Amino acid sequence: MKLRAAILGGALALAAVHAAAEAPDRSPRPIMRGEAAAPAVTRVVVAATARAPSQSLRPVTRPGAAPIAPTAEPDAGTAPAATPAIVTESRRPGLFSALLPPRRITVVPGATALAVAESLRPVLRPAGLETRVRAAATRQTPGRVTQPGRRGQLCGRAGLEGDRLETITGRITGCGIAEPVRLRAVDGIPLTTPATINCDTATALQDWVQQSVVPTVGRRGGGVANIRVIASYSCRTRNSQPGARLSEHALGNAVDIAGIGLANGSELTVLGGWRDRSSGPLLQAMHQGACGPFGTVLGPNSDRFHQDHFHLDVASYRSGSYCR
Repeated sequence: MKLRAAILGGALALAAVHAAAEAPDRSPRPIMRGEAAAPAVTRVVVAATARAPSQSLRPVTRPGAAPIAPTAEPDAGTAPAATPAIVTESRRPGLFSALLPPRRITVVPGATALAVAESLRPVLRPAGLETRVRAAATRQTPGRVTQPGRRGQLCGRAGLEGDRLETITGRITGCGIAEPVRLRAVDGIPLTTPATINCDTATALQDWVQQSVVPTVGRRGGGVANIRVIASYSCRTRNSQPGARLSEHALGNAVDIAGIGLANGSELTVLGGWRDRSSGPLLQAMHQGACGPFGTVLGPNSDRFHQDHFHLDVASYRSGSYCR
């Protein structure tokens, strides 16, 4: 027993001496993650169809354009990329070459043949284009500030002042005036709104002013100062009613008068004076005096459409003038 114990003790002592000889000089520390051996990587292979592209798709170069080489970041020892060059080009002879300065074109290296040399700009309008377009657009609706005319004496009658206009063609079949005029004044008496009418209507209006309006007003309020016109040429039906016959206004045969202005600033108005004790007799006399120079004379006693004006037109009737 004692011998076994001695042998076991000797073995343990020998092992302790051997372990002490191989013991590290300091406590071991954890190994840094970066210093550890790389773990094994499992390769994953994705099976694609035959239509799958082998690389990312890129736009195809346009036909006729030179391909552009991919640019890379310049190295420290590489020369800098070429800078755009500015070239001054003289314009070719043309309609506006004398008005425009030479172009300064920036030439960019590597640009395709389809690139524009400079931003596109509108070409200057030809001289007189705006005037011609405005005249053509407004010829169908003449008025105070539309369709330029030739100023002077009208219809071969002294005292008729205004403009001679071009032929008016209406938007409705039957409308229009072959030889229109824009009447502005009669015997020095201005119209508050120039009247676009034909010469028959203009001469009839002058006859009415001379034979009836001026003598009837006399010296009241200082005499006649102006004539208030509220309608002349208009391509429309009678009283603008749907389905009605074409109005005499659509032919330039008619003019509507709403009042006679006096020199003292007052006015004899059809709407306010027709039934007035003072102004009524004067307006009724002028209404009656229009029968003869005009073929049709309508006033407040005719219908609801003429409560505020006299309608005067040169339509002819076998039985004579129609006055109401």
